[in-house]
Amino acid sequence: MNKDETLVKITEAAKMLNVHPNTLRKWDNKGILVAIRFGERKDRRYKVSDIEEYIARNKK
Repeated sequence: MNKDETLVKITEAAKMLNVHPNTLRKWDNKGILVAIRFGERKDRRYKVSDIEEYIARNKK
């Protein structure tokens, strides 16, 4: 798996973005930063590349 395909859990993604995991859940529901859902529990995983793109697009 290359860097673009690396997946992180919601807590790690939240730390990378300096937001609460609930914020990521809301963003996923709104289509702002879409998670990949899998498993019986439908856990969220985020692509590192998607997180990096979001950060680059939203620099202040």
